[in-house]
Amino acid sequence: MNPFEDMRLFCQVMESGSFTAAADQLGLSKQFVSRRLMQLEERLGVRLLNRSTRRLDVTPLGQSYYESALRLLSEVEQMEQGIAGQTTEPRGTIRLSAPLSFAVAHLGCLLPVFLQRYRDVTVEVDLSDRPVDLLGEGYDLALRIGVLEDSTLIARRLASIERVYCASPAYLAERGTPHKPEDLHTHDCLPYGHGRQVQWRFEGRGKSLNVNVTGRMRVNNGELLKDAAIAGMGITYLPTFIVGSALKDGRLVTVLDDFRPEPLTLSAVYPQHRQSSRPVQALIEFLRERLNQREEGSHYR
Repeated sequence: MNPFEDMRLFCQVMESGSFTAAADQLGLSKQFVSRRLMQLEERLGVRLLNRSTRRLDVTPLGQSYYESALRLLSEVEQMEQGIAGQTTEPRGTIRLSAPLSFAVAHLGCLLPVFLQRYRDVTVEVDLSDRPVDLLGEGYDLALRIGVLEDSTLIARRLASIERVYCASPAYLAERGTPHKPEDLHTHDCLPYGHGRQVQWRFEGRGKSLNVNVTGRMRVNNGELLKDAAIAGMGITYLPTFIVGSALKDGRLVTVLDDFRPEPLTLSAVYPQHRQSSRPVQALIEFLRERLNQREEGSHYR
């Protein structure tokens, strides 16, 4: 019985959330994975997981074993990479989740450069604006914009993302330019997301203010909102990586500049067991390097 293999099996079950998902990830049968973990519990003399027909719940001792196993497996991986000469040249596959609009604007030009630099790395990219479950869905790394939820994941800041309120010159010529947030009550707005009520947050004169906004179009995609704003449908509030080119050529102009909130943070988020992964860390450092080069441009600040 190999204790390190048992650790890997247990960690995969924890990260996948079920025996079936873990078995699929490992290319093993569900019965084999279940039997090995039962044998592990018998050898340790403790229960690591409480099983039911619907879910698995980790016990306190199971959580402690999981955290210790992650540390040990990380050290073993580092040692093996050092022996194999991988400490200088990353090798392997990265499963990456990224927001759709950001990825289209930036990853399309950055990832080819990264892959040319690291010839033995492969990247699988899933574009989605939903908050993916890194552990349950088997991702190595995710890019997330905004405030992060408390979790056991590790987060590293990559860049700051500026957001602006903007509209087309034609819309403002017809409806007037708002000079304070409360003026938006008489305007058509183009909010991001869904829900019966959407609020935009403003900062200015030493205080914050939330304003309910409405409009005839509400979408959970920034590109469509940008196009609607260019077409004169109303005022929108989007990151500059989406509207930057339209602002530069005059199709959109900013409004309420004195009331913009602080920039959002773009973060790289990954599970603890990927902390020693050379491909993951190489991609994070590459993105930090390239995005920080643009901090003086219009997209980042």
